[in-house]
Amino acid sequence: MTALIRRGFVTLILIASLALVPSTPSLVAQSSDNLRYAAIVVDAESGEVLFARHADSRRYPASITKVMTLYLAFEALAEGRVKPDDVITVSPHAASQPPSKLGLAAGQTITLDDAMKATAVRSANDMAVAIAEHVGGSQERFAAQMTLKARELGMTQTRYVNPNGLPDARQLTSARDLAILARAVMRDYPQYYRYFGMHDWVYQGREYRNTNGLLRTGLGYDGMKTGYTNASGYNLAASAVRDGKRLITIVLGGRTTASRNAHVAELMNTGFEVERARANGQLIRVAQTYFEERGFGIGSDNGGPVQYASLEREESDRSTVTYASLPSTPATPAPAPAETRTVAALLRADAAASDVTAALNGAPAAPTRTTRPAPRQTDDGWMVQVGAFRDEAVARDWLTEVNRRFRGQFANAERTVQNASGWYRSRFTGMTEATAQAACAALAERRVTCMVVRPE
Repeated sequence: MTALIRRGFVTLILIASLALVPSTPSLVAQSSDNLRYAAIVVDAESGEVLFARHADSRRYPASITKVMTLYLAFEALAEGRVKPDDVITVSPHAASQPPSKLGLAAGQTITLDDAMKATAVRSANDMAVAIAEHVGGSQERFAAQMTLKARELGMTQTRYVNPNGLPDARQLTSARDLAILARAVMRDYPQYYRYFGMHDWVYQGREYRNTNGLLRTGLGYDGMKTGYTNASGYNLAASAVRDGKRLITIVLGGRTTASRNAHVAELMNTGFEVERARANGQLIRVAQTYFEERGFGIGSDNGGPVQYASLEREESDRSTVTYASLPSTPATPAPAPAETRTVAALLRADAAASDVTAALNGAPAAPTRTTRPAPRQTDDGWMVQVGAFRDEAVARDWLTEVNRRFRGQFANAERTVQNASGWYRSRFTGMTEATAQAACAALAERRVTCMVVRPE
């Protein structure tokens, strides 16, 4: 009996001691076993990256795809190629899209303005296709235009094959690329940014609420886009303004809507803390350190391949639609010819499941594994090209970014942007064949497209 009492007393002490251990709320969205997680926080005005975690790892965008769909619609509006009151007739293909959707039947009509609102607020898959067909002529051609625009903006990890983000193993992006796109929308078409901030929208007597719940918090959130499939997890691109400063936060791979929203809010709050501290004279050279001191981005690496499950509905829809499973790892498309820099060429490349990123830069996606003779060490006229863009500023910015990420590979190289028939080539010059080949191999390992250029 005495032994039983003693054991019971010890058990009570253990329970009491456990109760006294302080509990720390876990950041579910960035737990170490969540292989889909990626995040970035960016100062919208300067472009400074305040925090990044797996920001360059490829992920599925889900319905954040629609930000690019609307960007191209805004571009067409600004150029006068379409008008807000254009009447769109819904095609059978658009009407056949699964939820979430507006639900118009084939042959029914809607204005472009309402189609854009349905896409931004309702995240309507059918209306995204209707916009694509109206602006681009066909979904396939519009998707090729989306990819070309991504390349032009410097979105190096992104490829589109549809305008709504429905499951396709070839449709990939990264948190950094989505931040680039968010900044581009605000910079290039501020007059249309309001579409992403609409709290609700009434159409034919029915009210639709925005899928982005942070818009209603009153904490300065004024727009962007949600996304969800089983493969992507719960995604959110958000922007907020406080004390005259605008931040953009991207979180991919959240486990639930609530945990994703909470994590975005925590990252955003910390970002604004950095901005306030700097405004008050505190010296914070590396904001990433400030975030890490508060527990963000700390833990075992979760940057491995994404584990994909069968895909379900956009988060705003609660129907029981189920799609086929995606492969366990993102597809690695075959190389494409160097001339794939037009919409027509991209359409041909898509038919062969080609790598658009490599094609636009004139190189295969990854170096071949064939044995080659040892490179010569003497000639220092070799170059590494990391991109080709229509915009010189984009070319220079991307060159600077690659140099930042791969300083060791390009320590002794010079940076130059060369104009070739309207294409601005981002190149590192003054390298030997050996250093150029080694640098390009290092970039390829990190899924950054490049090619080695012989001396001219």
